Amino acid sequence: MTDEREIAIDRNYKGSDYSFDCNHDPFNERIRIEHYSGNSRHVITHVLRLFTTGYSKCIVKVKDTDLSIFRSLGFSYEGTIRNYFSGVDMHVMTKFKENWRRNAHRWMEEEQILDGVLSKVASPLSEKPVMRRATEQDAEKLSVLYKSVFEVYPTPMDQPEYIRKVMKEGTIFYLVEEGNKITSAASAEVNRTFQNAEITDCATLPEFRKSGAMRHLILALESKLLDEGIYYAYSIARSLSFGMNAVFFQLGYEYGGRLINNVKIYDDWENMNLWSKALVTSAD
Repeated sequence: MTDEREIAIDRNYKGSDYSFDCNHDPFNERIRIEHYSGNSRHVITHVLRLFTTGYSKCIVKVKDTDLSIFRSLGFSYEGTIRNYFSGVDMHVMTKFKENWRRNAHRWMEEEQILDGVLSKVASPLSEKPVMRRATEQDAEKLSVLYKSVFEVYPTPMDQPEYIRKVMKEGTIFYLVEEGNKITSAASAEVNRTFQNAEITDCATLPEFRKSGAMRHLILALESKLLDEGIYYAYSIARSLSFGMNAVFFQLGYEYGGRLINNVKIYDDWENMNLWSKALVTSAD
């Protein structure tokens, strides 16, 4: 992993009748439009000007009402995160600049994994481990965990200073320890504007993966999110990971599609599955 990942930056762009927030991510060779408002056609025109050499994928988080506009201007549908916009669905629309980025060479293998996940009967929860919320003092040990689990990761989680940074920005971590070592951890990246959170940075040391700790960690994060007025959760899981996809399915998350060659993770570009869940149920 290299420091190159840290140059991913967020920028806001404005025109006379529109604005949007764009994440420029050279490490993953993509731009990602997190939020836009105003004239959608003018947003798209500006976004395509930013989609230049060095980027091979453009991702836009699109509102229900704008699906037809994005399709008419050449964007493709990749998936849906339910309730993303404060209870309203969000659709992931993309454009590609390179053939390799558009082609999913392990799609059928991932289909078989997904079929197995969706047909799996939920197993009982294991005995609840001793968990706690992580603090900035845990950053060093967390970085060791992520460095041990992932050869490559889309964000620099092997760097303690980066972990402290995202904690200060509001990301919530929970962890499990054994002795002086963190054996499992997960986080919730909170979006207070839309009352949602991404469950991410899920990692367990290989020798502890049969313990069932991850489901407990995610349940603890969900409980904390509800306490803080965050009502919707989602995750983006490696399509090749039976275990993580099974965890989300067994916790009541709904499958929403697959993102092609979305990020560099483990040792290659990988497709990622979308999962989402409303943490509260309607009164009726």
